[in-house]
Amino acid sequence: MAQLNQQELQNLRHLIGSHETAHQKLNTYAQQCSDPQIKQMFQQSAQDAQNTKQKLMSFLA
Repeated sequence: MAQLNQQELQNLRHLIGSHETAHQKLNTYAQQCSDPQIKQMFQQSAQDAQNTKQKLMSFLA
């Protein structure tokens, strides 16, 4: 794979951070939620954010 330039690296770090923040917030929302369907939606969205973060991190390897 080609080397990332500084701008691409900065953008990638920003995206990774954003997905980590989304993952944490969505998990918090799920824990505070009493409606089972909405809780499941938050949990699934949190997992999706975590999966995307992991995929983005693979570009750093």
